[in-house]
Amino acid sequence: MLKENGFCRGVNLGGWLSQCDYSRDRLDAFITEADFAQIAAWGFDHVRIPVDYNVIQNEDGSMIEEGLRRIDRAFAMCRVHDLNAVLDLHKTQGFSFDAGENEKGFFENEAYQERFYAIWDCLARRYGGMADNVAFDLLNEVTEEGYLPAWKRISRTCIRRIRQFAPETILLLGSYQWNSARTLPALDAPYDSRVAYSFHFYEPHAFTHQGAQWEAPYRDISARYSYAESGMSETFVENFLAPALEKAAQEGCDLYCGEYGVIDVVPSQEALPWFRDVHAVFERHGICRSMWSYKQMDFGLCDGRLDGAREELLKLI
Repeated sequence: MLKENGFCRGVNLGGWLSQCDYSRDRLDAFITEADFAQIAAWGFDHVRIPVDYNVIQNEDGSMIEEGLRRIDRAFAMCRVHDLNAVLDLHKTQGFSFDAGENEKGFFENEAYQERFYAIWDCLARRYGGMADNVAFDLLNEVTEEGYLPAWKRISRTCIRRIRQFAPETILLLGSYQWNSARTLPALDAPYDSRVAYSFHFYEPHAFTHQGAQWEAPYRDISARYSYAESGMSETFVENFLAPALEKAAQEGCDLYCGEYGVIDVVPSQEALPWFRDVHAVFERHGICRSMWSYKQMDFGLCDGRLDGAREELLKLI
């Protein structure tokens, strides 16, 4: 389903409509049409566009037309450059994967949940007719296992409401522990045949996030892990993804890796073998994907760290 519909090889536009200062300059200029043209020229077939709720929804639940028009323009640029798009709700009122955002209460608060449904009602009405080119990723990285019962109920209600306006749109659904592949078996069977399971892959975390200033255990780059020391291999990836692969086969649905990558602290000669292992397993099992991230965000594909290695990396993707 995903591959046949043009959602096979993508890149995230992180830091544009999400995880930013939300200034007009950022929203208008961080990603431009030239970036869409470059992404297409590099051979990607889609982009994943993370969007925070506050770009498109006020605190009272009303929608922000200016923010929605920004998504309209993004989709217009996709059409010009023959790219599809995954629209990812990266933060909703009351929940963010990043504890520093101080969004709390979503899984317990019905008012927050209704605002989440209202976002997807609006997006489904607005873009439900674009099912050939636009997929929806319901919520980025549910964190705690304790949220899972509520998340299964909320996601099912949300999908039912989306289907009133977008019956054919591909929907992506992840599990807890930051969309871990290992927790996918905890999800229920897909709502319908147009739902795929989503996971993120940043393993081994001590390798991919070494020096990450937002994650205390990995800040000290003096204890840097090399690729050889990381324990990474195709076998490691196969074993890590085994629960997700088994669950997807059991349910007869596709798998989509919405994020994966290596922080820019890691030299390109160390990052390339990691990508080679990951992509070999993805190709073997037909897993569609979107790497993190196109620009900056400590993982940028077009940033200087990959100068001289980018062409080789793009061959892998």
